[in-house]
Amino acid sequence: MFLTGATVPGGDASNEDWMAATPDLIVVLDGATVRTETGCHHGPAWYTRKLGASIIAIAADRQLALSDVLAAAIVDVANLHPECDLQRPGAPSAAVGIVRVQDKALHYIVLGDITIVADTTAGLEVISDHRVSKTAAAERALADQYPIGAPEKADALIVMKRVELALQNREGGYWIAAAVPAAVDHALVGEFDADAVHQFALLSDGASRLVDDFKAATWEEALDLLATSGPTGLIRRVREIEDADPLGEHYHRNKKSDDATAIYASTR
Repeated sequence: MFLTGATVPGGDASNEDWMAATPDLIVVLDGATVRTETGCHHGPAWYTRKLGASIIAIAADRQLALSDVLAAAIVDVANLHPECDLQRPGAPSAAVGIVRVQDKALHYIVLGDITIVADTTAGLEVISDHRVSKTAAAERALADQYPIGAPEKADALIVMKRVELALQNREGGYWIAAAVPAAVDHALVGEFDADAVHQFALLSDGASRLVDDFKAATWEEALDLLATSGPTGLIRRVREIEDADPLGEHYHRNKKSDDATAIYASTR
């Protein structure tokens, strides 16, 4: 299997995405943007680094299902900072996508809006959980009315974030890796026959916005771009679109550029 990946920060701040790939395990994490008080002196970048390292270590036990690996990693990281108020909305959290090659199958788990897209003999399959983007609909619509960088937008995004966080890891809301391992019960879990998969990719939402938000490519075209130009080529295309619309007037979004991560794998 051929693997290649890239992760690019969205601005001058620390990259809150995280990625890792071994011959049989691929992990992509996307730390949730902080806009409100958190009750924790650690940020999303710290959280994704620690969660990613824990996932890699725990997944070495191949008897554990990916759900058990992720749940144990969430507990592991929570135990690293017991002095923080991890029950407060806004405490560090992350979307998670993991693929493991085992027993002639590609096993996957997705918690949050990481996207897995697979080109299989049965056709294209896309796995992602966009429940978070369906929360705080009225507040999101209000924030979209203002250009990126406007004080009114910043204020509206804080209001939106508070409503969104009130629905984190709750029925009727959305599920993400934070401090409660039970969130893993709501993850998207499945597998592909490894022999039936030609190529696949894992992307954070900063990279998947090429298809999801900008509609500048189909998933088939995105995979073609990954195959020919690699993850850096796909992320470069995302940045070109963002740079042409810096205020978000054509493509409404919360910030000009987001951290973007993509890992591409070909089994051919």
